[in-house]
Amino acid sequence: MIMRRTMRRTATVLTVVVASGATVTAAEAHTPAAPTVKVGPRGLAFYSPRTLPAGRHGTLIWERPFHGVAALKGARNYLVLYKQVGIDGRMVPVSGIVSIPKRTAPKGGFPVITYAHGTTGIADQCAPSRDTGPSSGANEADTGIAPLLDTWIKDGYAVVRTDYEGLGTPGVHPYLIGRSEGDGVLDIVLAAQQLAPDLSNRILISGHSQGGQAALWAASLAPSYTPSLKLAGTLAFAPQSHTAEEVSFLTSVSSPALTPLALLILRGIDVAYPSLHVSALLTPAAAELYPQTLTQCLSQLESSSSAGGLPLEQVVNPGSDLTPLIAKVAANDPDHLKVRGRILIEQGLADTTVFPAFDKQLAGELAERGAKVTYRTWPGATHSGVLIAAAKNATAFIRARLGRG
Repeated sequence: MIMRRTMRRTATVLTVVVASGATVTAAEAHTPAAPTVKVGPRGLAFYSPRTLPAGRHGTLIWERPFHGVAALKGARNYLVLYKQVGIDGRMVPVSGIVSIPKRTAPKGGFPVITYAHGTTGIADQCAPSRDTGPSSGANEADTGIAPLLDTWIKDGYAVVRTDYEGLGTPGVHPYLIGRSEGDGVLDIVLAAQQLAPDLSNRILISGHSQGGQAALWAASLAPSYTPSLKLAGTLAFAPQSHTAEEVSFLTSVSSPALTPLALLILRGIDVAYPSLHVSALLTPAAAELYPQTLTQCLSQLESSSSAGGLPLEQVVNPGSDLTPLIAKVAANDPDHLKVRGRILIEQGLADTTVFPAFDKQLAGELAERGAKVTYRTWPGATHSGVLIAAAKNATAFIRARLGRG
């Protein structure tokens, strides 16, 4: 089912042309400002178009009103599908959420915050836009980010959130592959501008954990990849960094705490660099669990009956040469990036997922490459807790960079 919706900015009534013969209820007749927008099908068919429209990266494929768990308060929320260059060099569809304040746009349009989510998993149901609650396993909504995003909407910023390539859409999500993440974080802004032309070109990039890494990649790519967008700053909460150093621990840590993330990292490298044959490195016990990275979300992988029950030192075969693997992981770390403008890194000192020492080192490395970096720490704040502890400071940074919407 594909529908085309025609809208006039001065009108309060929409003319809706339904190509498939389906009906559109009054509740669905929302009013984004775009002159012509395709409305995608209901259900999971939304994520899998038969063909892609012509156009460059960031082209909006279609949209629908969004009322899911991840919808933001005080906003008009839309589920969108847009084009991105995939890891194989071909255009792929990527999903995400666009949230626009329910108010008149300021002169120049709503400033845009493009937010990159933390690790939820690789399976399609782990996409934040497909989150239906605790049973879905897509637990980004449980991290404490929602109140912060609601605040940004209240401040008058549009908030856009990519699901990332292959997360919810066809293909396998290339977890922690920097270029793929960064492109997706930027392309959803271009797509959102086609949905609602009253969005500004002024953007701020933010993200948590995996999304913090994605935010830094997006910020480094923005000048050349999306030159029409004006980057005001980058806000990274506990950004994943120095993953290559963590991979070197694979054979020496007995705790299973990081095993679920290790398997996701290996799957991401496997997807992006199949010639490495990552699966050949796995022990029989890890190989038995490895398929679950494609079917379960992080919260499920953390179970003691899954990857959470396997000591990290039992993931790869003893004596394995990890040099090629570590090299590819290092290539996707953000420590070597050149990022223009101001960066704020917010880090909880009680974080046992992204180690504070690594992010302190990251801040110094980015500064050495010319970035203006502020590294702020929060005693007692855990990996997710930093989103709450640093909320006021982070919002002050955004207001200083973007002004009030």
